Amino acid sequence: MSDPSADSTKRQGSWRSLLIWVLLALLLRWIVVEPRWIPSGSMLPTLQLQDRILVEKLSPRFDRARHQALPLNSIVVFRVPEPLVRAGYDPDAALIKRVVGRPGDQLEVRDGQLRRNGEAVDEPWLNEAIDYVMAPVTVPDNELWVMGDNRNASLDSHLWGPLPEADVIGTAILRYWPLSRFGPIRFSRPDALVTKSTAAIGSRA
Repeated sequence: MSDPSADSTKRQGSWRSLLIWVLLALLLRWIVVEPRWIPSGSMLPTLQLQDRILVEKLSPRFDRARHQALPLNSIVVFRVPEPLVRAGYDPDAALIKRVVGRPGDQLEVRDGQLRRNGEAVDEPWLNEAIDYVMAPVTVPDNELWVMGDNRNASLDSHLWGPLPEADVIGTAILRYWPLSRFGPIRFSRPDALVTKSTAAIGSRA
């Protein structure tokens, strides 16, 4: 005959273990990494509608602590900028774009191409030339200039201005769905040449 007190202690231990694992999972999602999905076409062709990705959240915090800007070509998920909130955009949503300018960079769009510090930027992820003109702008301290890869159909910095670095939630590290496109999301480091690598990242899950 089993001891009721022993059975009760065993059940309590099982519940405690389950609770610990749940808390660890929630902590991991809140602080380290979380799943996101792509709700719009602003990052086409790099990111497809309904792609599922993982967003890593520690690097932006460490970079800010070291007073370093995120690498160029990073794909970032960020809180809705204040100009869009004032215009009626959902403040609880999240947006996703590519970092094309860091503090001190001068950017402009001319002749269908983005230019950074006077030089044309090689952007192999674009499907078509840019169909608008953007007057020269210098990225302020502690801010970034972000643009969608679907450049002609993206609500990005060329319309609402620079993004405060503090509003960045995280950067993409992995696309996990669909399985046919499973793999890490790559981008160039700031001290590397801009290579013909694909980058992708997601929005709110």
